[in-house]
Amino acid sequence: MNIENTQSQMRKGVLEFCILSVIKRGEVYPSDIIEEMKKANLNLLEGTLYPLLTRLKNADLLTYRWVESSSGPPRKYFSLTEKGAAFYQELEQTWNEMVHSVHTVTRQEGPAGSTPTGETIEVHPQ
Repeated sequence: MNIENTQSQMRKGVLEFCILSVIKRGEVYPSDIIEEMKKANLNLLEGTLYPLLTRLKNADLLTYRWVESSSGPPRKYFSLTEKGAAFYQELEQTWNEMVHSVHTVTRQEGPAGSTPTGETIEVHPQ
């Protein structure tokens, strides 16, 4: 088994959540998202980001506005919609439960399958 493939799949699994986390802080230009991800050692290519932003916008989770630029063409700035903010909150809760569950399993600190709320997280490999 190739460790790089497994690591890549793990990163892909949290990519959408990380991107939405950056956008939820306020209106953002795509290159700012790429920079934030790079700072966190989660390298992201434009060819990955733009299709994801389009998909999130088409799902009404994001909106954008054009801003004139003095150094080139207008720039598209993204922000969360109300629906996007609600979606983010659900993802954040799921993330926190997963972090706790993975920590519990890897540190053997409690019964398998339990979360802070007592719910069981179902994991279905694709």
